[in-house]
Amino acid sequence: MKLWLRLIWAHLSWRWRSRLQVSSVGVRNFVVWPTDIDIFMHMNNGIYLTLLDIARFDLMKRAGAWQKLKKLKIHPVVVQETITFRKSLTPWLRFQVQTKLIGWDEQAFFIGQRFVVKGEIYAEAVVKLRFLQSPKGIPTPDEVNEKLGGWPGEVPVLPEWVTEWNKGVALPKGREAAPSDWV
Repeated sequence: MKLWLRLIWAHLSWRWRSRLQVSSVGVRNFVVWPTDIDIFMHMNNGIYLTLLDIARFDLMKRAGAWQKLKKLKIHPVVVQETITFRKSLTPWLRFQVQTKLIGWDEQAFFIGQRFVVKGEIYAEAVVKLRFLQSPKGIPTPDEVNEKLGGWPGEVPVLPEWVTEWNKGVALPKGREAAPSDWV
């Protein structure tokens, strides 16, 4: 995990911020620091993914999910992610990362995240998350929801394009062979 100061600030500051439900849209404010930029003078694409981690952590903390799952030795793991860049984030620009759980299937949760400047989307990502439970294995999304007290409100329907993307980029499971034939 890069950007430790931002992560530590998210860990400390959630207590003073409004509480959320897991079904809420989490909003985390950031500024593009000089250490975030690359040789083209905009935010490096790797920084985007790290800030997505921090924003998901913030939503989970503010919703109380992080604390409940930690007690049960359950933690999230990113399985897949895709991001589309629309406009560049430049030094000292203030922006938000908006985070929302957009749905789940039998195996994983799917989180939508946006980089937003003054109400305009600059980049958008979809992240597939699974949860691991030591030493029990991999709980299903339904089991995770149950441990969190159930889903508050209407269950979101996973968009069809997300289902297709998930199938299209899937690799064999970790214990199956996945040889590379590029060279």
